[in-house]
This record gives sequence, structure tokens and C-alpha cells, in this order.
Amino acid sequence: MVTCASLVDAMAGRHAHRCHVDGLVSPAPGKIAFGPAATMRCLPKRADVRDPERHDFAPLFREAVGDDPAGKVLVIAAEGYPGESVAGGKKLTRLETGGCSGLVTDGSLRDFAGLAEMPFSAWCSGETVRWAGDNLMAYEAGVPVQLRGVTVLPGDWIYADASGVAVIPAGDVGAVLEEAVRIEERDAQVIARIRDDAAAGA
Repeated sequence: MVTCASLVDAMAGRHAHRCHVDGLVSPAPGKIAFGPAATMRCLPKRADVRDPERHDFAPLFREAVGDDPAGKVLVIAAEGYPGESVAGGKKLTRLETGGCSGLVTDGSLRDFAGLAEMPFSAWCSGETVRWAGDNLMAYEAGVPVQLRGVTVLPGDWIYADASGVAVIPAGDVGAVLEEAVRIEERDAQVIARIRDDAAAGA
């Protein structure tokens, strides 16, 4: 698998828009998420508009991932509330049982210890111990969202590792991956030449 940096470099050759999200953390940073985005958007809670049958993680997760959740990356926008929990181990068991590849959010997560044991990769703004249901509500799914200034559309491809998150338009994923491989091959050649030159001059 190529690196996040190579994917971002490859994207820069095709698009002028920002495609990378920096500064997220993970309960298991050695895991990689790679797959098409399924999106969910949270909003500050308003009791007068919240429908408990709809504005909840479970129904919106099902709406976001559809009938085939396997391999998808759930992207949850916390809408400017990085310290609020969007989910924890109990809710995110749905990703495990559905075979999702990962979760990326600009909000916080609970239960890092439990999440580290789950097979998918999770990335967030940080860990919290507090439930956020009195401040934040899951509101809609399958819509464009933004994470730290990066627009994510349902179906975009998400790559997340310890260095960052890359967002790739679905129609470009093949070409971007191929270019990222070429970038890494060129970089490896440059590194080899530098080492050879240093050895020759020693």
C-alpha cells in the first residue's frame, strides 16, 4: 500500500482543492483505513427538531452504509465540536459486525481501549469519557460533509494512516493510486542515488 503523503502528492497533480486532513489520532495507529466513504453529519442538539426514531446513530449508520457496509469508511462530521463524542465502543460495534474498513471523524471517541481491539481503523480528534447526547445529535446521512476544511462526498475514497487522511474522488481513485506508486518509485530512486553518492564520497 502506498503512503498518505504520496496519495496527497498525486492528488495535487490533478486537483487544486485541499484533500488532506492532519492531526487526527487513533486508538490503534498502526491500522490503515482504505475504502469508499459513507457519511454522517452531526449538529448541535435541538430537542424541538430531534426525532428519536431517525436522529440517532443506529438508523443513520444503516442509511449511510446501505445494504453493503463491508469495506466502507464511516466519516462523521462533528460540525466544529472536536471535544464531543460522536460514538464509542458500543455504537461502533456496528462497524465491526458490518465489516467496515474504518471510521474518520473530527469529533472525539470514547472507549479507546476497546476500539483498539476491533478490526477496523478509527481516527478522531481525541479520546473523551463523556457522553455527548445532551450537546450533539446525529442528524443526517449520505450527504456531503466537511472535516477540518476538507469536503467529503459519499463514495469518495478515504485513506487514513498515522500520517494523515487523504480524500480521493471516486472517479479518480485508480489514476491517483497509480501516480502515487510512481511517486514512491521515483522517491526510492532518489534516495538510492543519495546513498550511493554518499558512499562513493566516503
